[in-house]
Amino acid sequence: MWKNFFFFSGSQRAGIILLVILIVLFSIINFYLPHFSGDVSFVDDSICLAEFESFKKSLVSLDSLKRKQRFESFEQRNDFSYKEKFKKQSYKLFSFDPNELDSAGFVALGLKPYVASNILKYRKKGGRFSDRKSFSRVYGIREEKYHELEPYISMFSENSKITNIKSVNNDEKAAVFIIDLNLADTAELMRIKGVGKGYARSIIRFRQQTGGFVHVDQLREMYGMTQENFEKIKPYCSANPTLVNKININTASVDKLRAHPYLNFYQARQIYELRRKKGKLAGLSDLYGLSELNDSVLMKIAPYLKFE
Repeated sequence: MWKNFFFFSGSQRAGIILLVILIVLFSIINFYLPHFSGDVSFVDDSICLAEFESFKKSLVSLDSLKRKQRFESFEQRNDFSYKEKFKKQSYKLFSFDPNELDSAGFVALGLKPYVASNILKYRKKGGRFSDRKSFSRVYGIREEKYHELEPYISMFSENSKITNIKSVNNDEKAAVFIIDLNLADTAELMRIKGVGKGYARSIIRFRQQTGGFVHVDQLREMYGMTQENFEKIKPYCSANPTLVNKININTASVDKLRAHPYLNFYQARQIYELRRKKGKLAGLSDLYGLSELNDSVLMKIAPYLKFE
């Protein structure tokens, strides 16, 4: 039985013999290899790693130094070109009205384009310069630049919003100014005693929401306005109703109508439905009889409507 256990086929015996030959061959090579390779000295791994890290840091430092030198060179070139550019730019001073001059004119005076843009944005939002000093508060205008321009600022053209009236008070002449609520900006409104920044902003906001002031008494409708303050402010105010921005009732959407403070959604919707059924509305009389619009509402909203 043990013979069967140790019995190998021809292919198995060939494999065993090949395996034995390979083992012997590798043993001989392993034994003689050091003699042929010469004197080999092995270096400690920690020393190799330390040297590698040192070399890597030197490369990083060298690269950082080169980048820094390139950046400084670039910065110097740009700074020089920037200064040279503005040295070459010349401007000419001339008389101007900051409420009328365009952006090209402001740049021609030596102001930077972004400053000119700030001025136009301020005017576009309804802001006006009431005096020379108010122009100095524009963001971006340096104090020295303002002093350079100040003698050339021409204020109060023919479209002035402030009317000066001479009156006699205690046998002395005093200047009394009347401000149109539909034209004045916050700076001009704040010239009125009793009108601070909060009130001035509220007046501008009310004017934008309604389309303008029909009469001075509408100041009473503003949030926070007391009777005492109203009586103090009223003598210095006027309201030109021809400057009111009106809503074309025959083309306005429901959203446009309801955006007015004097109309709510239901009133706006009823006007819209009436127009849809009847067609073009000819006048205010077409609105009488609407359940949502009583006489009081019609009297308030009438100056803000047009029938075109």
